[in-house]
Amino acid sequence: MASAPITDIDADVGELEHGLAATRPPSGTQAAGAAPGSGGEEGGARAKSITIGAVCKALAQEFPDISISKIRYLEDQKLLTPRRTPGGYRLYSQGDVARLRTILRLQRDEFLPLRVIRQELAAGRSGETPGYGDPAHPGEGAPAQGGAGPRISRRASVSVRGDSGALYTLAEVIEETQADAKLVRELEEYGVVRGEQRGGVRYYDETEREIVGAVAELARYGVGGRNLRVFRSSADREASLLQQILAPALRSRNPQRRKEALEALENLAAVTTHLRHLLLVRDLRKIAN
Repeated sequence: MASAPITDIDADVGELEHGLAATRPPSGTQAAGAAPGSGGEEGGARAKSITIGAVCKALAQEFPDISISKIRYLEDQKLLTPRRTPGGYRLYSQGDVARLRTILRLQRDEFLPLRVIRQELAAGRSGETPGYGDPAHPGEGAPAQGGAGPRISRRASVSVRGDSGALYTLAEVIEETQADAKLVRELEEYGVVRGEQRGGVRYYDETEREIVGAVAELARYGVGGRNLRVFRSSADREASLLQQILAPALRSRNPQRRKEALEALENLAAVTTHLRHLLLVRDLRKIAN
């Protein structure tokens, strides 16, 4: 599927903000579309809410690739639950914005998959990413060069010790990711996802479900399964390289040595993931310039 034209997105934002006119507070109070942190709240007062368009504007400086479709996708993945007006329009509280900022930072800086981010949020990591200071003021609280203080982690947190064990049918994957069944079959054809046949039914694990969700987002820009072979080939080569490095220790019958090998594998996977990200950023900057 082709991506929505920018004019459609602008119109969507306008429609949302127009639909909220009836929900704006009376004259003399802060408007619903005000940017986060633009005014303090009196004790016990209800938190100010903003539109999805205002959320994009508020986060655009720190996350230039933020979009309405991405926020909606995170909502579809049950990571965000903004309240709705009677007309169905989304309203985001300051807590929702802080949660979204945390999700985006975990994706960008730690490369966590959505299932791990979901676990982090469930464990209480919902208002602030360690090492960042005040979530409403990105960059504050970071130490000066060479100074003491919290260190901002740029290394991925990668787990190679298996999923939660949950399995999903094709229908469940399609429902949760909003992907087209044809796209999932195309991903299977090109080996991007494989699934597992059980009792005549094909099941997908959590990682494969998230792969389908990510590809569904790319499909909005016209990217198909055949275009993703480069990603699969790159991942296969990286996995083979790390296997060569750690294969003897991973095959060890010594539990302690195998545990250390798994930790080393996760660390190496984190380093290679971050390196790949940096190389991609470098090349994209060349394209942009």
